Amino acid sequence: MIYSVPDMSCGHCKAAIETAIAGAGGRAQVDLPQKRVTVEGLDPTQAEAVLRAAGFPAQPVA
Repeated sequence: MIYSVPDMSCGHCKAAIETAIAGAGGRAQVDLPQKRVTVEGLDPTQAEAVLRAAGFPAQPVA
């Protein structure tokens, strides 16, 4: 699932997201310029909750 993460702005944000998703058992591919994150290995509800808990509210991209 691909998410729009408008609050993501730097390498620290990228690392925080990758670490949070990995800690939940998933994989994240971060596209910092587009402010998008592709998450694999987690269901959408769980991925959104992990991103939100990490401080990065996200919306699914259609």
